[in-house]
Amino acid sequence: MVDRRDPERTRARLLDAALAEFAAHGRAGARTSAIAARAGVNKQLISHHFGGKDGLYAALVERWESTEATYGGADAPLADVVARYVEDGVAQRDLHRLLLRASLEDAEQGGGLDADDLTDMRRRQAAGEVTDKLDPAFVLLALQAAAAAGVVFPGDVRRVTGLAPDGERFAAWHAGQLRTLVELLGATGRMDE
Repeated sequence: MVDRRDPERTRARLLDAALAEFAAHGRAGARTSAIAARAGVNKQLISHHFGGKDGLYAALVERWESTEATYGGADAPLADVVARYVEDGVAQRDLHRLLLRASLEDAEQGGGLDADDLTDMRRRQAAGEVTDKLDPAFVLLALQAAAAAGVVFPGDVRRVTGLAPDGERFAAWHAGQLRTLVELLGATGRMDE
């Protein structure tokens, strides 16, 4: 068992264990007893540190939002932001699986797309970064789906590209292809006018 006198280490172990459980079983299917066993701690420490399973899940969403905040936000070129999602999807597969499960379950709290993302896409479109021939909501959803392909379709990735969907070669290739796609989304609108 983990030493209770090291609360930060215990919290980190619980978060890592919860990430694996939530990614594998979803929010509803994950069990606190399995999370505690995986972390090597007493189940009561989940309540002590996080207030229960929902608090643990909220802490993982907060972890995701902290990670996502490093992608550059509104000031970064869209191609760079999308590439970061791809690279992070390879580096943190369980976190991305958790987010995908939250979306599949249509969860309110899941760290997925929201009105701010659509506002940002509209701003990018107005700035010429994305063609005005496409609905910004469609572009946002299409890029989200494309960036998640390695996590959502690992078998297809292997069959079509011959690359491991959790490998660095795939991440570099996929990020590069999406960068080019995003650049073309901006160029198309200006070229045809």
